[in-house]
Amino acid sequence: MLQLITVLVIAALIAVDQLIKFAVLEHLAPIGSYCLIDKVLSLTYVENTGAAFGSLSSHTALLSAFTAVVPVVGLIYLLTGKSTSKLAYVCITAIIAGGAANLIDRVFRGYVIDYIEPLFVKFAVFNFADILVTCGAIILIIRLIYDIVKQAEEDNANKGESADE
Repeated sequence: MLQLITVLVIAALIAVDQLIKFAVLEHLAPIGSYCLIDKVLSLTYVENTGAAFGSLSSHTALLSAFTAVVPVVGLIYLLTGKSTSKLAYVCITAIIAGGAANLIDRVFRGYVIDYIEPLFVKFAVFNFADILVTCGAIILIIRLIYDIVKQAEEDNANKGESADE
């Protein structure tokens, strides 16, 4: 049952991303940019042929192949029940959905549609799928670091106990 829910959540997140991008194409692409909050946030239509911050823009096929591998491996990992952490499960689900959503753009459009532009800092224009990947990855990394530190503390405590015997 968990596997079905996972697939449905991933599909729903991909659908949300694609619906937003459809709206961006229909309403934002013709005007290019729309300021939502002065000096804070703008909606700006960008066709990104690369990865994060436009890197690898001349290697779209290679980028598409790599982007296809990550969601597939992640999905296999989740559906085989390897993840024991609920938080890791949610993070990997978000990463898969975001990666797959941007892959759809790369395959069918040849570029990823980006539209969220922070104005208060010099930063790249990004999209909902990027948020899923970035937040999922950051939270997952923090959790992994926490687990490593916790395990090291337990190992040190166990060494201290065995040395006292």
